[in-house]
Amino acid sequence: MRRGDQVFGYVDICPHAGSPLANPVGRFLTREGDLILCAAHGALFRIDDGVATSGPCAGQRLERWDVGLVDGQVVTA
Repeated sequence: MRRGDQVFGYVDICPHAGSPLANPVGRFLTREGDLILCAAHGALFRIDDGVATSGPCAGQRLERWDVGLVDGQVVTA
């Protein structure tokens, strides 16, 4: 995910049950775009650190995926 000049990457796995986070059309974020949403269980995660703020895995965090910006493009390490 990208917020201006900051990028955040996470593995697409919910820590609650190991299911993918995205819904069937590939959407990861809430309608407001402020939190990552687990489509399977409704858990919500902060974008900046991957910590679950609610749901069955509250307090757990998503596994980071190393990403960065190179010439304005998001790249994976």
